[in-house]
Amino acid sequence: MLDFTWKVFSQTGNIETYLLLKELETNDDEQNVKEHKEYFAEMDSQL
Repeated sequence: MLDFTWKVFSQTGNIETYLLLKELETNDDEQNVKEHKEYFAEMDSQL
């Protein structure tokens, strides 16, 4: 999950994605992943 988030950030430069990456790094748990699943799907479709 962290690798994907980094890939999205490095390709888009989106600061929200970077902040999400940092949040995932500090709160690497299942609840956090569920909350952001929709965001990941949206970013993946844009690549």
